[in-house]
Amino acid sequence: MTPEPTTSTAPSGAPAGDGVPGRGGFASATVPRHLARGAVGFGALAGSLALLPAVGPASLLLAPIGLVALRGCPVCWAVGLVETVSAGRLRRSCAGGSCSLRRT
Repeated sequence: MTPEPTTSTAPSGAPAGDGVPGRGGFASATVPRHLARGAVGFGALAGSLALLPAVGPASLLLAPIGLVALRGCPVCWAVGLVETVSAGRLRRSCAGGSCSLRRT
């Protein structure tokens, strides 16, 4: 009996991420798109703190925008960057009761 390759699914049963098999839930379609999301996210978080003395508590309204752009937290964004860069470069193959990673 050989193990079947699995793909991750979201709770609704839809494929995780943007529907591309083998791509994790935090990955973007392209590296530039992911970097742009990071720039918006980190910029909004930094702006929310940097503008606090000048604007007051209203500047904290930028924090949720930054967290949404980063998909939760800076670590989630970093994991997504690794997933985006590595997407399509490694394939898992299972044969004869053992699985291995190989480059495409």
